[in-house]
Amino acid sequence: MDKKYTIKDIAKMAGVSKGTVDRVLHNRGKVSPAALDKINEVLNVIDYEPNLIARNLKNTKIYRICVLLPDPEIDSYWLPCINGIQEAITEFKAYGVVIETHYFNPESKKSFLSTNQTIIKQSPDAVLIAPLFHKETLEIVKQYDELEIIVNTFNNQIESESIKSFVGQDLYKSGRVAASLMSLILTEGQIAIIHIDESLKNAVHMQEKEKGFRNYFDEKKIADFSLTTLKLKHPNVETKFSAFLEENSNLKGIFITTSKAYQIAAILSSLKDKKIALIGYDLVEKNVNFLNQGLVHFLIHQNQTRQAYLGVSTLAEHFLFRKDIPETILLPIDIINVENASFYVS
Repeated sequence: MDKKYTIKDIAKMAGVSKGTVDRVLHNRGKVSPAALDKINEVLNVIDYEPNLIARNLKNTKIYRICVLLPDPEIDSYWLPCINGIQEAITEFKAYGVVIETHYFNPESKKSFLSTNQTIIKQSPDAVLIAPLFHKETLEIVKQYDELEIIVNTFNNQIESESIKSFVGQDLYKSGRVAASLMSLILTEGQIAIIHIDESLKNAVHMQEKEKGFRNYFDEKKIADFSLTTLKLKHPNVETKFSAFLEENSNLKGIFITTSKAYQIAAILSSLKDKKIALIGYDLVEKNVNFLNQGLVHFLIHQNQTRQAYLGVSTLAEHFLFRKDIPETILLPIDIINVENASFYVS
């Protein structure tokens, strides 16, 4: 039962040549349907499992994967992605997988497009993209498809037949989770859903969260709350939010759909006589500081590190071990409060 079967053994059992078996096992060259059926029948009988690692250690092909990432020096939200990419680099470098990160300005479509052109000139086997710009992403993905370059995306989901996989969270459900947390904190009052620096590149991202948040209250038929949407944009966040506070004295809760909860928390920190429940996203340093001070009640962790790692590793495993790339990988929606934050922040 523990016998190690060779290509010669399999060929003899199937009544075909060793070359035919080799072509089937290594997926190269043409094989007649009749021969393929005979070989597969034998493989099923002997429960054949190829030693993929040993095979690829002998493989001289270099696989190149490029990651297109917003510059973390401009937006710190993306900083944890570097750790996830580095983890993948360490894991797969021994197998001849080269992983390179290319940064673009998250506020510039021109930077996004020019960085993509730089990547195309390198002729990679696959690309992992954080698709901040919807229209431009569709254009560039079409180019990659024509060049037979596999595309994975993460964090922001964009619908395209040319995109192989998406890694991220269900944004709609994360909005529902935020609403359920808010309903545990409050019993009545006005709740503001705040979008900070909403633009064409992230509008869908924010709006999906708002839809989930509103749907929770509608579905539960909770009539004691009123929901208001407020859009704030740098550099007028403080001025406009302060004016909003003065006009809405019954404000009890705030749901912020981005990683910038700290901007609102900083303003609320000066209001000694007003307690407002605040829920936001992401474990950026300033958010965690306000969480520890009690000014932010909950943060929803989107686990950028894991998103980036899975986006790259599924591509590497596809090339090395012929694993299928999942169409969608949805990560858990982690709820962070002051009691468990230290487990997530090193």
